[in-house]
Amino acid sequence: MSALDSFLKTAGDEMRGVISAIDREALLSAAQLIWEAEEHGGRVHITGIGKPAYVATYMASLMSSTGTPAYFLHGTEAVHGSCGQLVPSDVVICISNSGETQEMKATVRAVRANGCKVIGVTGNAQSWLYAHSDAGILARVQNEGGPLGRAPRTSILAETIVLQALSVVLQEKRGLTPQEYVLRHPGGQLGQLREEER
Repeated sequence: MSALDSFLKTAGDEMRGVISAIDREALLSAAQLIWEAEEHGGRVHITGIGKPAYVATYMASLMSSTGTPAYFLHGTEAVHGSCGQLVPSDVVICISNSGETQEMKATVRAVRANGCKVIGVTGNAQSWLYAHSDAGILARVQNEGGPLGRAPRTSILAETIVLQALSVVLQEKRGLTPQEYVLRHPGGQLGQLREEER
């Protein structure tokens, strides 16, 4: 089997496992933290170290366009001044597959020192991040796929899927209308109302 075929099979198997294992109660707990923060004027920030930082930027954009304003918090710059974007009652979503990196731990400690709640997204239920989160969401994979099986591949897909699921929960609660979506996303084909939405 070629490396490509092996990866595609691994990715398919892993994503089916991630989807079937999604903890709906965990998603609701995370959403509740966000709703409570919003009631007190708090905001959502999303952070990650390395590849998960790209998931964080995408999710901040997706959530913002679907009714939950969210901001990217740089994972290492957070401890060098960027925590200044935080205010007490904000919620920070921290993404880390291992849940054990030193940079992420420093960021979580800084976030908490600034009076914020933490939602941890990790592949390890025994990790430091999971234990130090106000709400934890698991995105567990067994095999990254690809040559060597080390580069973040399926773990990135898993983190994206569980956070997209959270964004769906948030959007449904908000009851975002097509007209409201277009106000947030006026460009391109997505920014055009369909005939049945007019």
